[in-house]
Amino acid sequence: MQTKARTNILSHKLFKAFIFFSVVLSLGLMLLLTPVSVAKTKLVESPINSNGCPTTLDFKLRKLGKSEEVNLCETYKGKVVLIVNTASKCGFTDQFDGLESLYKKYKDRGLVVLGFPSNDFANQDPENERKIADFCRLTYGVEFPMFQKIHAAEKGASPLYKTLGGIAGEFPKWNFHKYLLDTNGNLIGSFRSQEKPNSKKIVSLIEKHLP
Repeated sequence: MQTKARTNILSHKLFKAFIFFSVVLSLGLMLLLTPVSVAKTKLVESPINSNGCPTTLDFKLRKLGKSEEVNLCETYKGKVVLIVNTASKCGFTDQFDGLESLYKKYKDRGLVVLGFPSNDFANQDPENERKIADFCRLTYGVEFPMFQKIHAAEKGASPLYKTLGGIAGEFPKWNFHKYLLDTNGNLIGSFRSQEKPNSKKIVSLIEKHLP
């Protein structure tokens, strides 16, 4: 009798576990099959600070692995700016190729790409800044400006990303989220990781807003 009771209890637990995992699997499939927008392209004007700089660019940040600071407003206002949170050990890391290609193609026409390494998502950029800089240069030939490691996720976001996420209405959910600014620092596009740098949406927006 006791053996039969234990068997019934075990069967009941296995049945409950089966139901639980079936529900989880179903929900997962629903999420995978539900179309998800990976791009927002509505223009959102950036507030202007008293110094005349748009809030999206009113920051001084260090170059990657160096002590030298760059005033983003003084250096990049008047250009179309693509801001990306990068990672060296991510499934999207090969987007460095597309970003560099985009930069080389349009830099003389007024585009700049700004990379910001972040270790926020699955610890996929854990190295120090100098190692990250070497990786970007030696593996992908990155020449577009790379800056200090930051926090891009909404929780604990660095001031730059707190500003960008607030204006865009969305923060990066993973590495290689892309914010696109026009020549006045206004947000004209917010693209999730899946949107490749050379996608038609991104390229057409860049070409439309080049100075």
